[in-house]
Amino acid sequence: MDVRDFDFDLPAGLIAQEPAADRGSSRLLHLDRATGAVAHTRFAALPDLLAPGDLVVVNDTRVFPARLLGRRVPSGGAVECLLLRRCDDEHWEALVHPGQKLKPGAQLVFGAAGSPGLSAEILERQFHGRRLIRLWTDSAASVDDIIDQIGHVPLPPYIKRADRDADRERYQTIFAERRGSIAAPTAGLHFTESVRAALRARGVHLAAITLHVGYGTFQPVRTDRVEEHRVEAEWYDVDAAAAEAVNAALDEGRRVVAVGTTTTRTIEAVAAANGGRLVGGVGQTGLFIYPGFRFQVISGLVTNFHLPQSSLLMLVAAFAGRDRVLAAYAEAVAQGYRFYSYGDAMVIL
Repeated sequence: MDVRDFDFDLPAGLIAQEPAADRGSSRLLHLDRATGAVAHTRFAALPDLLAPGDLVVVNDTRVFPARLLGRRVPSGGAVECLLLRRCDDEHWEALVHPGQKLKPGAQLVFGAAGSPGLSAEILERQFHGRRLIRLWTDSAASVDDIIDQIGHVPLPPYIKRADRDADRERYQTIFAERRGSIAAPTAGLHFTESVRAALRARGVHLAAITLHVGYGTFQPVRTDRVEEHRVEAEWYDVDAAAAEAVNAALDEGRRVVAVGTTTTRTIEAVAAANGGRLVGGVGQTGLFIYPGFRFQVISGLVTNFHLPQSSLLMLVAAFAGRDRVLAAYAEAVAQGYRFYSYGDAMVIL
């Protein structure tokens, strides 16, 4: 399968640089999975599109301010660090800039002069420009507390502006509880407490799983053939209650509607390893879903509009069919929908 089969034309002006003024006010494109029919509404109308008994599964991960700005010691040259994954109490995988100058042994410090800061040492080079670093503080505060104080929200690279204090809350879903992501599970950004209440009043059930979104969410498909691409493994946790809720829905013939590609990959990865059932537990998944994949659990999907030729678009195409999804995307472009993380949403049922 050719990666170019998942290309489409997107005017740069449709790439959302700001979130909608109010959560729930985003536009919502409804794609009928069986017929390809498209309808337009607002996200606040999502409960009306679902049926009593449907199970909506969300990702409760929380984004932390993983982008650190600082200086090199002793030269004072500016440096930047994006924390990717915590290995243990002191050690992290990270991307650093300027990468060529920051070799093993380099010393860094983050934070304003005179305030609690973080010290770092580059320990080793890793693949794709990554480094293993040691991060510590001489302050009484914990490393996590200082990261929260001085770190920046790691907005996606297609948002061409600096992060602001408002992004610390707006780039979180209302479900965010478990710290660990460097990117939001963006389909969940549209939910409000009133939407959640309306879902419950409708008789729709809710369950939460955790998948900490890593750098792989921005990772372009660099191969010519879809099948040759690999997705970076990410940490997940499916608790027993969520597994039980999903299995009960399957047993009773009720729809399971995943909120986002991260939720979808987690659910389907666990099911694939357990004969189509969910089993509670912690693990990692690098599941890459593209057309030809056999979904065993989900029968509905809430998602944002994704990049051309991206693995996320391929997942959506696997669920609803490439031609139907690309036709829906063309309609979204024609109707001026806003794309990507802070953009509008679609629901496929």
